[in-house]
Amino acid sequence: MKFTLAIDQSTSATKAMLFDAQAQIVARASVEHEQFYPQPSWVEHDAEEILRNTYAAIEQVLRESKIDISHVKSVAITNQRETVVVWDRHTGKPIYNAVVWQCQRGVDICNNLINKGLEEKVRAKTGLIINPYFSASGVQWILDNVNGARAAANENRLLMGTIDTWLMWNFTQGRAHATDYTNASRTLLFNTSTLTWDNELLDMFTIPRSMMPEVKSCDAVFGETNLNGLLQKNIPIAGVLGDSHGALVGQMCFAQGMGKATYGTGSSLMVNVGEKNLPAPKGLVTSVGFAAQGKVFYAFEGNIHCTGATIKWLIDDLQLIESSAESEAIATSVADNGGVYLVPAFAGLGAPWWNSEARALICGMTRGSGKAHVVRAALEAIAYQVKDLVDLMASGSGIKIAELRVDGGPVKNNFLMQFQADMLGTKINRSEIAEASALGAVLMNGLALGRYKTLEEVSALRKSNDFLERKMELAFVEKNYEGWKKAVRKTMM
Repeated sequence: MKFTLAIDQSTSATKAMLFDAQAQIVARASVEHEQFYPQPSWVEHDAEEILRNTYAAIEQVLRESKIDISHVKSVAITNQRETVVVWDRHTGKPIYNAVVWQCQRGVDICNNLINKGLEEKVRAKTGLIINPYFSASGVQWILDNVNGARAAANENRLLMGTIDTWLMWNFTQGRAHATDYTNASRTLLFNTSTLTWDNELLDMFTIPRSMMPEVKSCDAVFGETNLNGLLQKNIPIAGVLGDSHGALVGQMCFAQGMGKATYGTGSSLMVNVGEKNLPAPKGLVTSVGFAAQGKVFYAFEGNIHCTGATIKWLIDDLQLIESSAESEAIATSVADNGGVYLVPAFAGLGAPWWNSEARALICGMTRGSGKAHVVRAALEAIAYQVKDLVDLMASGSGIKIAELRVDGGPVKNNFLMQFQADMLGTKINRSEIAEASALGAVLMNGLALGRYKTLEEVSALRKSNDFLERKMELAFVEKNYEGWKKAVRKTMM
């Protein structure tokens, strides 16, 4: 037996999973880490705690699986993106907590660059917008605000990296200071056309080039490790990519026009736009989707703030339903939405509307409207928001979205998924993949180590294909969606 150890280091916890030779999970363990909020809108993690927890999760999964540890042949990594660590290359100690992707401390740094008129230049180089969501402003803040940090950086004593880089540097006792193209493409420092750290971007954020890790393909071998003595001998670290990109690969969206949607509290939508680095429509970003077999595939990405969270609001706050599982039966107890629309702009509207002043509303109610219409409107709102992004991606790329592969808890809702297929007119492929991001890292690991020879061979591993296609007449689709757009406009009045 041969097993791959997959590490999925996320915003709230670190998971360790063992995958067998058929890329199936045989064991998993998870350890949560603390969230630090030193000021309003600031978010930090203790990078050393994350490292300790990673080893603890690995030790737990090895112990509980009862496998012979000599059968663990390699390590693959997927990670929370943009969260960044700065550490001393000599002591190995972080000089400050990790600045998390959610943290807004870099807003003044970003606004200063925007006010200098640099936004279009940065977007052309990186595919991203200037925003503290990405790593660069967090690194600059650390260098500017931690005592002695700027001098240490200028003396070549400091290193930086996203969490994958931090873990690999420790796993290899400092021999590997590296990242992959996907994580690099989320820093605001990486030129996604030349596939190199960009000197002009580094200068904008006053970050010395000596701090930057080596950048490799997702299907590269990054180093060797015995995981701090948990294993009897060194094994290769191979297959590294950010978590959303891992899900794109785990859903095997290898062809242009294939995309994945992960439905959770919010929803992440990513579509493979091929090997050409296309500029994303306003409101979306372009990233490296994944890089394998000597090729780089780009992706458009958009994120929706409030999807599953809307259903939770119905349960916890309005108390209209007792569980998310109940929503399908209630929604289908009425023939249609009865003209009722719910726009969940609880924190403004994101892509493609981008209006922070918008506020949530329920509209179109009559005396005949009831609980079922509101519940149905909440589910429909999830599908409408995904359609907003899919339509924007298709119009911006000129590429028809051939298939949307979906995962996450809400995909079990048959009404929601059929309504999604109706709205998109695109084939929906519902997946039972429980850990798509980790699977993506394992598949890249297999390519790196020769278990798989081609992406076509990897695609053949996909066993579950549950397709849904449009059933609703186009006239009703257009009527429903026009009602949604009118409701959205009311939130901005």
